[in-house]
Amino acid sequence: MAEQVQQSPETLAAASLLSSGAQAFADAVREADRLINNPPFEVTPAELAEGHEYLAGSIRSAIQMAFDYDLEHPVLINPTHQYSRQGLDNPDAIYFNAYLTEGASYEVSGVRGTTADLSFQIMDGGYTAEGAPTSVAAFDDRSLDVAEDGSFSWTFGPELGLKKGATLIIREVYSDWMSEERGTIRIQRLDTAGVPRAPFAPEPIAKRYGVAAKLLTGRIPTWYAFPQWFTYKEPVNTLTVPASTPGGLASQFSSIGHYDLRPVDGVEQAMIVTVPACDAAPYQAIQIGSRWYVSTDYEHRQSSLTRAQSQIDPDGMIRYVIAAQNPGIANWLDTTEHPLGVTMLRWQRVARDLTADDGPRVQVVPFDKVADHLPHFAQNQITDEAWAARIEARQVGVARRMIS
Repeated sequence: MAEQVQQSPETLAAASLLSSGAQAFADAVREADRLINNPPFEVTPAELAEGHEYLAGSIRSAIQMAFDYDLEHPVLINPTHQYSRQGLDNPDAIYFNAYLTEGASYEVSGVRGTTADLSFQIMDGGYTAEGAPTSVAAFDDRSLDVAEDGSFSWTFGPELGLKKGATLIIREVYSDWMSEERGTIRIQRLDTAGVPRAPFAPEPIAKRYGVAAKLLTGRIPTWYAFPQWFTYKEPVNTLTVPASTPGGLASQFSSIGHYDLRPVDGVEQAMIVTVPACDAAPYQAIQIGSRWYVSTDYEHRQSSLTRAQSQIDPDGMIRYVIAAQNPGIANWLDTTEHPLGVTMLRWQRVARDLTADDGPRVQVVPFDKVADHLPHFAQNQITDEAWAARIEARQVGVARRMIS
């Protein structure tokens, strides 16, 4: 048994302070557990289990964001991925976040990969249950001077009027998961370059526990509230005309909605979404989300599709079928045991404003009548072997880009 060592009064005081911080985070975990166990909607046991996976990812993200937090030497953090989902996260995106502060100057630099889109956004705060922050700047790499070798650099600072609490969000978005390659990106605060980081001290670490606690208990109510402002205001089983995404990027348009595909009189239902393949947007995609307002399993199930992954009919239309069962077609979107959920279509790096003609049309039909509503059903069909190959490609595609 190890001999107990008598610590100094200063160390004992530090231990008390740090324990208080850790206790604050433990209390936040208990509160988050209460919020997940009592959501503002009815859940099945399976959905509650999914909610606790969401909770575990939220705990992980809160700790990561708080303890990687460094205003003097910021780093790009990847807080949202398949193991830590939030805010109807895009299955095709790698997200990077960095905290910014007033009076500082920054350089974002790297080498552009071959992904469909690389976009940058500075916001004056974070999302809360009271509202969304304001974009200070939002653009994609078309606004940068990208060299022939893909290298780029962007410098910004006080001229943007940044305040403490501002955040940089970078999205690297794939259309073809198998062929497109991630680039390299970094951020450096210029006025602190070459300055060593401060040594460890109890107070900052205790404070980080408190930051993690606030992030965790704020995150869950925020994403309970956010879809109520937009998605659930729309009639069920509809999708909106494409519009600039609320709180999003200037070069992104989206169409949102929510579905209810519970059986009617014992008959299974399916939703058919018909949308033109849009040449004005290099990135176009559709996804399903759960009522926790997070992406569903996109690695092992086909719950999302980009245009590159979709079958386009001879008339230039893409026809998706959202259903619990596989209708035997390439563009089936698996509800993953979610008879109620949310749906979102995205167009990014758009060359023009989109209109209703670019948007989706929706039909809800009995599942056994799906073929009657697909004018190219014969070409849409897929074998079991080809379907398994699609799922394997998704697994490989996610593994290729995973940096969680």
